[in-house]
Amino acid sequence: MARKYFGTDGVRGRANQYPMTAEIALRIGAAAGQYFRNDNTKVHRVVIGKDTRLSGYMFENALTAGLTSAGMNVLLLGPVPTPAVGLLTPSMRADLGIMISASHNPHEDNGIKFFGPDGFKLSDHVEAEIELLIENGVAPAPVEAIGRAQRIDDGLFRYVERVKSSFPNGMRLDGMKVVIDCANGAAYRAAPEVLWELGAEVIAVGISPNGININDKCGSTAPQTAAETVVSHGADVGICLDGDADRVIIIDETGAVAEGDQLMALMATRWARNRQLRGDTLVSTVMSNLGLERYLGEHGIALERTAVGDRYVVERMREGGFNLGGEQSGHIVMSDYSTTGDGLMAGLQFLAEIVRTGTPASQLINVFDPVPQLLKNVRFTPSEDPLNAPKVQQEISAAEAALGDTGRLLIRKSGTEPLIRVMAECEDQALLIETVDSICAAVESASAAA
Repeated sequence: MARKYFGTDGVRGRANQYPMTAEIALRIGAAAGQYFRNDNTKVHRVVIGKDTRLSGYMFENALTAGLTSAGMNVLLLGPVPTPAVGLLTPSMRADLGIMISASHNPHEDNGIKFFGPDGFKLSDHVEAEIELLIENGVAPAPVEAIGRAQRIDDGLFRYVERVKSSFPNGMRLDGMKVVIDCANGAAYRAAPEVLWELGAEVIAVGISPNGININDKCGSTAPQTAAETVVSHGADVGICLDGDADRVIIIDETGAVAEGDQLMALMATRWARNRQLRGDTLVSTVMSNLGLERYLGEHGIALERTAVGDRYVVERMREGGFNLGGEQSGHIVMSDYSTTGDGLMAGLQFLAEIVRTGTPASQLINVFDPVPQLLKNVRFTPSEDPLNAPKVQQEISAAEAALGDTGRLLIRKSGTEPLIRVMAECEDQALLIETVDSICAAVESASAAA
């Protein structure tokens, strides 16, 4: 069945436009509530967190209305990171967890992410079942079974303590100067507090959310401000989170930026040395650099690739019994500590390595030499599929032949935006640029002609 509402990470789109309207959110809440309220003999609960987008108020209220109409009691956490919802759903014995966030997207967008009672994101099968309920409608609960809603004041405190517990016991950050960029998002309170309580001197940016400045020239997708702050303050390291704090980008003391692949390489090799890496395997997506795969192979570590999306990374980790995975974009999943990507926890692991080794960040983030990689996005009309155009198929075939065994080509539709993502890797820089540009031009032409 074609997915009408759900993408790679819940439901996402521009606020107040289909499907991200208050009406649809109410229907989604009612459908999810009915699906998880499968036993009338007990109280059913759902926890809802959100980031700092202005539209979060609207969706919080709409979801609450739908969920309570289906007989679910709603616990409202307020602004908390996405991983906090994953952690608190089983901790608070909830049947369902919901995070209202569009992650790294601009404030005009919003999204609804779902966690099951075990704290993990829902499977494709469960999302399909909920979609059927959205389409077919649900029977409201009897009036005496309508749910209640209440604010929870200590959700953020619970999350802060859980994050601190992931830091090595007895280790401190005393004497370390850390820049933390919270993207004016969900971690604007939690992240500076965690770092300060662990002993760091904290220089915080992106901690003044106003509803429309989330991810605006700050955070993991725009690390320039944090990099400049690191250099100007003489900080030891910078940590950049995105709007819902489930991804991280590291900045060294010189202002250089490291992607998630470098952090995963560092963590995987250290965990392997400590016999902590289960199955001697790292799970990542098809987007991770070929250089990472080669580097891990040299150290006896396997790299298993999945479709793009931290949900698919986690699914493979659970299937294989692995405990470390992530994405190039900075989602780092450590299943010993969390059920989903947690940017703050991953950042703490990097800080622990600085303390443990006495090595500056600039040396720790240059773990392997990446193969030159180029990624470009082409916007298209969602009702059309330019990838099926004969000219696009011809350009793809020609590019694959030109790259041969020396490179890699990946073309896919974004699961969160109407974009075709064209990515290639190749040691030959000129061939790399020519390959990506030719495919992008063909896609643009096909999209314009549609």
